[in-house]
Amino acid sequence: MAKSHSASDRGSEVSPIPHFASRLEDALHDFRERSARRRGHQPTVIPYAGYGSTDWIRVLGRVLLSKPGTATRYKKIRGWRSFTSVPLNDVGVTIRIGDEEHPVHADRGGVIDAVVAVQLEPGWNTVHIRTEGSEEVEAPIFVVDPAVRFGLISDVDDTVMVTALPRPFLAAWNTFVLDEHARRPVPGMAVLYERLLHDHPGAPCFYLSTGAWNVAPTLSRFLLRHLYPSGPLLLTDWGPTHDRWFRSGRLHKEETLRRLAKEFPDMRWLLVGDDGQHDPEIYGSFAEDHPEQVQAIAIRQLSTGEAVLAGGRKSDDERAEATVTPWYYAPDGAGLSEQLIGPDPL
Repeated sequence: MAKSHSASDRGSEVSPIPHFASRLEDALHDFRERSARRRGHQPTVIPYAGYGSTDWIRVLGRVLLSKPGTATRYKKIRGWRSFTSVPLNDVGVTIRIGDEEHPVHADRGGVIDAVVAVQLEPGWNTVHIRTEGSEEVEAPIFVVDPAVRFGLISDVDDTVMVTALPRPFLAAWNTFVLDEHARRPVPGMAVLYERLLHDHPGAPCFYLSTGAWNVAPTLSRFLLRHLYPSGPLLLTDWGPTHDRWFRSGRLHKEETLRRLAKEFPDMRWLLVGDDGQHDPEIYGSFAEDHPEQVQAIAIRQLSTGEAVLAGGRKSDDERAEATVTPWYYAPDGAGLSEQLIGPDPL
């Protein structure tokens, strides 16, 4: 049995009239889809890393229209080209796990986000995804052992790589122009994450970002190139929703943390972020609501130059003092490592 969250959101209740921006985006998507099909473009499934437990998995991916034979090249697309792909809206998708097939639906942005009931062994597994007219592709799935009690959730921008994302023009440059070769890793963070996961065998590592699914290939290449541990990217979809012009990145992070808390109720998380956006506030609020599920919060402190580009630093010292959760601060991975992996490690 499979459950597509995009389908369940529609439900049987009467939905309110979509926001004007949402209707405009749908009309644009329909036009682009018809144009792409006239040019001979075909459905292509782009798989993302998913996750789950031993009796369920969350499968992630996206369905696009592309030129025949370009499916493998999509993973190498960079910059603004990743935003010109034509999503295939509300299309049926088949997830094959061994000999079992599970039908689901991609949402209005072509995003596949489905929970499937299945029995799998802990560790990395592979499922297969296809839609009508597309080739079948493989999607990696990390299955968490129910006995594991430690997990890592990391922000991306200015935590594992320096992007100066909150500054609008620099954000646009980093997102639409530069590729992963031009982005700088935060010193010591990859080593810190590897050491943490080495000390906690089987622990999951999630990369939580407000970035769009369009940039998933770029982020994946960056993480691989700089030797970060493998783990699912938890991104969002840009553009209007049914009730607003733009999606809320902060809301995406808050909802994702609550979802992971519900999916893994016995897990204790190390939350890693930076002080250039809202990570201290988001993590602090989550720790207040779920104190038994947060082992520690680690905040990477931006340099003076990075803080200027990011629009200043955010501090949540009062909340840190009010919670029982340990907070750690340092400008890089080496500084955090000294505190997190020391005489009294996590």
